[in-house]
Amino acid sequence: MRSFLGYHSEWNLGSPGGWDYQRVTQIIGKAVWQRIQQIRPVSVDLDFDHPFLFPVYGFVEMLVEAHRSRSGNAPGLIAVVAEEETLEDVTENINLARHLDRVDGIEGALLAPQALELKNGVVCCRGKAVSLAFVDFNSDVLLSLHRKHDLTPLLQLVREGRVINPRGTEPINGKSMFEVLTGDDSGRFHPEITRRTPWTRRFYPRSTRGPRGQRIDDLIDWTREHWIDLVLKPERGYSGKGVRVGETHPDAEEAIRLALADGSYIVQEKISLPLWAEEIPTLRREDETIRLERYQTDFRCLIGHQGLLGFLGRYGGVPTNVGSGGGVQPLAVLRSPMSVRDAVERANEAVLSMDYGDLEEVLRLQERMAVEHRFTYLLGPIKIALRPRIIRPEQIEALAGYCEAMWLDCLELEKMWLSGELDEIIRIEPEELEIARMQPWRGQPAIIASDGLFSFGAHPEMPWP
Repeated sequence: MRSFLGYHSEWNLGSPGGWDYQRVTQIIGKAVWQRIQQIRPVSVDLDFDHPFLFPVYGFVEMLVEAHRSRSGNAPGLIAVVAEEETLEDVTENINLARHLDRVDGIEGALLAPQALELKNGVVCCRGKAVSLAFVDFNSDVLLSLHRKHDLTPLLQLVREGRVINPRGTEPINGKSMFEVLTGDDSGRFHPEITRRTPWTRRFYPRSTRGPRGQRIDDLIDWTREHWIDLVLKPERGYSGKGVRVGETHPDAEEAIRLALADGSYIVQEKISLPLWAEEIPTLRREDETIRLERYQTDFRCLIGHQGLLGFLGRYGGVPTNVGSGGGVQPLAVLRSPMSVRDAVERANEAVLSMDYGDLEEVLRLQERMAVEHRFTYLLGPIKIALRPRIIRPEQIEALAGYCEAMWLDCLELEKMWLSGELDEIIRIEPEELEIARMQPWRGQPAIIASDGLFSFGAHPEMPWP
């Protein structure tokens, strides 16, 4: 069995999420699968409890270890800092503070940045000194909030190196970094990383080299002519906002106008949609049927300074981002001696053969558990796939190696930035760059993410043994 096919579509070195949503997805997905097995047994042995399917625990360990590397066994407060309007709605931040609170000697606190205060030169929360802060927004948001609220205490934490992720990751957090990986400097990076990086160029009137090394005299005209095979994305966007995909957004002129008006877009080679799709049984209440429907999938790898922390599985349309209406998918490790494709086909056939009423009962169980776990994001309840995405143990090993190479390549990008080699490509306002320089990264504890458009063997249309 080969490892896995596909590419990363983007990296997130700022404040990636999903680490606790996957934990809740696993709890609900396992209960749903067990109920399906009671109604319609499936001869596939699946493990929903692998440690990498619960990445929040590795993340908590990293935060606690970072505290103890500074303070030994002394007790401490770790602040989870998020924008004020999200405090009651983003469940995983609420849960992170609770996870931290359960660690002996650690207090977890969820708060808005303006709730931090200075007492005798020490950054405090509710009168207690802050040991460490996980900041759930990027430095552009920090700067905007600082102008409104005076976030001097938070900036002091940055200077003292107490913020995770270190602000020094921000300059290399833009999607424009993929141009470095696929340009003249590609030889400085790990071969697997460059092989899994789609051709990318900053989008403005220019000449450059194309995906096959061909000369492009006018990138704008070339994009218009090849739009079906391309994607336009904001360099520093999130939640899929502003993304235009040639195959699903046929109006090339609208996409190009949007990108040029914004002035900070990249154009990227589109990864074949079937490669990162799977067919998943879906219960349709509108006509009381069970159908096999094709969804796009996304596989987020979460990485820390000691290696792979775990995964997040997403599914939906294009893009799959939960912030754009996508959902999440349980993950399961295949223990049976069969291919991923065979396991998926058996699982699909079992669900499709169920009575509508029985599967509707299973869906009600899923929905009930989602309410109990407050499984919501900014748009409301999060959709959950009925069938897990299946992966083999050796594919997890391959992903761990991929993540190690990615971490090292991100460090190479930081070295290039610090030496001035990326000055032309990094477009960040001076005040934000000043914040980044307050806290260089240099491999310190951080949680970074690769959003992979990967196939583990169950993608449609293309047989894979």
